[in-house]
Amino acid sequence: MAAGVPVTHERWPVCFEGLMDQLADCFPRRETRLTCRNMIKAMLAVNETANCWTLSEAIGHRGPHMLHHFLSRARWKDDAVRERVATWAVDRLGDLNMVLVVDATGDEKSSTDAVGAARQYSGALGGVGLCQVAVHLSYATAAGHTLIDRRLFLPSAWAADEERRQLTGVPEEVMFATKPQLAVDMLARLPTDGGSDAWGTADEVYGGRETRTAIRDLAYRYVIAVKTDHRVRTPADTSTVTDLVKRLPTRSWQRLRTGSGTKGDRHCDWAMIDVLADDIPDDHQAGQSTLLVRRHRYTGTLSFYRCWSATPQPLHELVSMVCRRWRIEEDFQAAKGLTGLDQGQVTSWTSWHRWSLISMIAYALLAITTSLEHSGASP
Repeated sequence: MAAGVPVTHERWPVCFEGLMDQLADCFPRRETRLTCRNMIKAMLAVNETANCWTLSEAIGHRGPHMLHHFLSRARWKDDAVRERVATWAVDRLGDLNMVLVVDATGDEKSSTDAVGAARQYSGALGGVGLCQVAVHLSYATAAGHTLIDRRLFLPSAWAADEERRQLTGVPEEVMFATKPQLAVDMLARLPTDGGSDAWGTADEVYGGRETRTAIRDLAYRYVIAVKTDHRVRTPADTSTVTDLVKRLPTRSWQRLRTGSGTKGDRHCDWAMIDVLADDIPDDHQAGQSTLLVRRHRYTGTLSFYRCWSATPQPLHELVSMVCRRWRIEEDFQAAKGLTGLDQGQVTSWTSWHRWSLISMIAYALLAITTSLEHSGASP
């Protein structure tokens, strides 16, 4: 799919102008407002690497100076823009089968001059490398899905280094926070009312009790991966999830479809075990707390997920939540490939947040316009 395609969609002008109208008062100057509009359009039009030079050329500027100013020094309300874009996306994707997916991705860097850049693990890099890591939040429903928020992860060495903080403009109030803490902060700021119809899902990095407790306190159900040495309690005893699954009878397993690939449908064996919730006091064991287990058909590899819902859920519903966690991987791939999410050659705190925000706005417009085209719904 070429980056320039979405602007030819019939619904594109209505979506774009409607969102820009909602953001207008976040920009005190007409010039800044116009730069935002132009940068979003350029993000979708540039087929090569997106940076301030290539975007400026697409816009018609003689050099990147105006975009540099827009990203680093111009006065506009970043947080208000982020909140309104998230609200706009939520309104158009609706709340049917709503899933909130959290995950981190890394952007490779050539030096530690970029804010937050350090040798750290990134799944996108396939291991440890010099990179920036950010935690993102995707909003997914039956209508579609898109990224709606992000938080830059500041390693502890960065957070404690006053000189580097000053050089890159890290605000004084920003302290070290773990990836799970960043994820909970994003969920707490969502423009939704939460409620029993919303699911939260993430990989095992976010499977700790503190994180799951916070998600439950926000009134979301959850299906979150946990490690193979995670301990659970049943009415009978306490054991690791690996030991517990060894006691499962053969009849407990069910084979369900988990997706499609180039060689056809993919199936895995699944089982669910009732366990006691560990994220509330023992005298408040309400709802359904479940351990979901996935077994690869051929290798026998096991994966485990802690699940909680106020009402009992069938196995196929929990499996569906596990499979829909991959929506955020699709968002990462598309946003990096089509709207330059990982291509900003910026070094400061403000520039990083503004670049990622403009990229997410461009991607949200693309994703939602495409979903409206497929569904035939009005913008």
